[in-house]
Amino acid sequence: MEKREKLYEGKAKIIYATDEPDKVIAYYKDDATAFDAIKKATIKGKGELNNRIASFFFDLLNREGIPTHFIKQLSDREMLIKRVEIIPVEVVVRNLAAGSIVRRLGIPEKTKFEPPLVEFYLKNDELHDPILCEQHIYAMGLATPEEVAKMRELALKVNEILKKFMEEQGITLVDFKLEFGRKDGEIVLADEISPDTCRFWDKKTGESLDKDRFRFDLGDLVEGYRKILEKLEKKQ
Repeated sequence: MEKREKLYEGKAKIIYATDEPDKVIAYYKDDATAFDAIKKATIKGKGELNNRIASFFFDLLNREGIPTHFIKQLSDREMLIKRVEIIPVEVVVRNLAAGSIVRRLGIPEKTKFEPPLVEFYLKNDELHDPILCEQHIYAMGLATPEEVAKMRELALKVNEILKKFMEEQGITLVDFKLEFGRKDGEIVLADEISPDTCRFWDKKTGESLDKDRFRFDLGDLVEGYRKILEKLEKKQ
């Protein structure tokens, strides 16, 4: 596998072409951002931790029958993935109220959502990723009703799998963000699943083990991410 030119650079990852047109390499950076990139930092070791954690979760979901873009982990910072057309809609699944929904709607923090709440957001940094209803998605031509239904279905299945798995590790899966892509006519899970995109709380102590540590100065980010990785590696 030959690594070629840079195709795209985001806040947390760089995507490189390969000598196979349908495969690309995702490189995880040490950059951390919050509040629409108002708060920024470079945190040594973050990229490696996120790549290893995301690789674990994608491998778990692949084995559970969830279609994803993940092929394999290549190195501490790189994974090989299928080249997909990203749908510019972020899907958020909430098991407990935290973060923006508390500020937006005044719902008390830790309110339990049964069934889990699914929200859609426009993937657009310039517009600050505004929340969408399904009619917005259709009117803007972002995805079809069938694609939205599939994204919702897959997001809830991912939630079932990860919530159960993390509970067994003593971790509460509070909420998480997913992105999906189109590949050969199929909707597949893309982007990443890591403490950058999930809220993880220690069940016993309530300690935040995700990017909220960086957002709100709750503790060393690498320490929190490493605690997640250590729990995952014990299951390998």
